[in-house]
Amino acid sequence: MSGDHHTDAAIARRVRRLETLLEEKGLISGDKVDEAIDAFLAESSPANGARVVARAWTDGAFKDRLLRDATAAVRELGYMEGSYQRLRVVENTATLHNVIVCTLCSCYPLRLLGPSPSWYKSEAYRSRVVREPRAVLAEFGLELPADVRITVWDSSAETRYMVLPCRPEGTEGMSEERLASLVPRNALIGTAVV
Repeated sequence: MSGDHHTDAAIARRVRRLETLLEEKGLISGDKVDEAIDAFLAESSPANGARVVARAWTDGAFKDRLLRDATAAVRELGYMEGSYQRLRVVENTATLHNVIVCTLCSCYPLRLLGPSPSWYKSEAYRSRVVREPRAVLAEFGLELPADVRITVWDSSAETRYMVLPCRPEGTEGMSEERLASLVPRNALIGTAVV
C-alpha cells in the first residue's frame, strides 16, 4: 500500500514539473492553472456526497449499484467524471460503523466531500484512528454502543472511500433534497452520524 502513496508523490512531482515547463514556454500561465484548480474545487463539495447518500436512501436499486460499484453509480449522477481513482462506498448499519482515513497522506474523494478538513490530514488522526477508533470518535462527540463494531478503511492513491450513513428514523417521505440537507461531511467520513 505504501507504494500507492509513493506513486502518488511521484505523479505530483511530475505534474509540478510539467506545469513549470508549460509556464516557462509560455503555453499556459500560472493564473490559468489557478483558474482550472478553482473550477475543479468549485465542483467539489460535501453536498455532492450528501446527494449520493440521499439517492441511496430513496432508491434501493441505486443503493445496490452504489455498494457494488460506487465509481459507476456515482458517475450516473455526474460525479467522478475523469477521475482515475476507484470509489468504494461502505455502509453503516445498526451493528457496524465505518470510518475513513488515509494513514500515509490524505487521499480523499475530493469531488464528493469537498476539500479535506485539517484534522483529516493531521498525523494525530491518521495514526490514532487506526489504533483506537472508538476513542477518536468519542473526541468528535460520537459515542457508539459497545456492541457496534468499528471498521477503519484506509484510502489510497487508487481507492477512495465514502461512508453511507444510516438513514435517520422519521425521514420517510422526505424529498431527496431535504434528506441531502441532513448529511454533514463528517458523516460521509464516519466521524459523525446523521
